[in-house]
Amino acid sequence: ILTYLDGVVKVEETDLKPRVGFLYPLPTHNISVVINATRERDSGQYMCTVNVADEDSSVGKNVGIINLTVLVPPAPPTCELHGDPVVGANVTLSCSSSKGKPVPWYQWQRTDPTFQVFSSPAHGTVAPEAGGIKGGFGSGVALPPLQFSPADRVKGTLKLTNLSSDMAGLYVCAAENRAGSAKCNVVLEV
Repeated sequence: ILTYLDGVVKVEETDLKPRVGFLYPLPTHNISVVINATRERDSGQYMCTVNVADEDSSVGKNVGIINLTVLVPPAPPTCELHGDPVVGANVTLSCSSSKGKPVPWYQWQRTDPTFQVFSSPAHGTVAPEAGGIKGGFGSGVALPPLQFSPADRVKGTLKLTNLSSDMAGLYVCAAENRAGSAKCNVVLEV
């Protein structure tokens, strides 16, 4: 995509042309390349070949390969309530982001009237004998007595069972990956 030969820089006709260049002015020993305004489709394998003039023995030996993965933050997710939110019923809250690289994982929390984080089975356990839920990322702190199945961090679902008026409130879902996060929310009225 990019060549420096006999003091002239040439860029191939690709969608990278207006966005790619050498990081330092040439000639130099550092031939680092910069790609501006990276896009997901810029991901791939890039190869650097250095041929030293008047050295036939170096042709094809000075090759470096690098794999580029462009990370993409999650798109704003969509939050939905599935089921009839009446006392004693079961409902499922779902959260889904249409985009993200790597694929986003999901975290539900209730922010109003009281703050509560819903963690995965590895982080929290339902403890009916204690009259509540142990959780908060392994904190051992008893959270308010809500009956639910732990959040599915991959699918973005939170199952709330045997609804009571205490479970009403504002539920917020965060879709997250290494590139960023985005949130949506749903109001549960029981």
